[in-house]
Amino acid sequence: MNAAVIGFGLGFFVALQLGPMSLFLIRSTLRSGWKVGVAIGAGIAVIDGLYAAAGAGGATPLLTIHPVRLGLGLAGAIVLVWLGARTLYSALRVRVGGETPFEVATPRRAFLTALGGTASNPSTIVSWGAIFAAATSAGLVHTTGAAILLVAGVAIGSLTWVSLLATGVALAGRSMSRRAIRVTDGVAAAGLIGFGGVLAYTTLVAPAGIEPARTV
Repeated sequence: MNAAVIGFGLGFFVALQLGPMSLFLIRSTLRSGWKVGVAIGAGIAVIDGLYAAAGAGGATPLLTIHPVRLGLGLAGAIVLVWLGARTLYSALRVRVGGETPFEVATPRRAFLTALGGTASNPSTIVSWGAIFAAATSAGLVHTTGAAILLVAGVAIGSLTWVSLLATGVALAGRSMSRRAIRVTDGVAAAGLIGFGGVLAYTTLVAPAGIEPARTV
């Protein structure tokens, strides 16, 4: 089977997992529209592609270095908790149209936030490193060209799913009340803070060489 097709499937189904950045995408699409949701999805897909390339290049062993893993893990936890706290603040606001300019995301700001939120989770590299190790063992990545096609497929597959998610949420959001959107904010906030707490805990307690599960 073509390496690009396999990569597409991997990117699509890995992105299908509900994680903190998926929650952030859903919440932001409801608040700020389809363009912002797609921008967040693009940020997720870019990092998935880059980390897939890092996994193919054998960068995963770097995360067995304790200070590297600790620094990246805690940075990721802080980003997720910050996003959750900001979302919770938004959920508690009751004045229609009372958002501040900072709360009303632009596509550019949303894209940069998604880049930071996805990139700061070291388990993303570990996940793609494991996937590429399995693909290599299965004989799917036997040339440089095949590896490039697989990585490109991963990025496109990830982007396809997050774009579909943003589109579905944007369509559903047209019929949602302001109250329902605030409730969604609250759920997303709890999820983001929860994921951040789990990432911080697993980063601090995991022995060197053992990585927390993917939470993006």
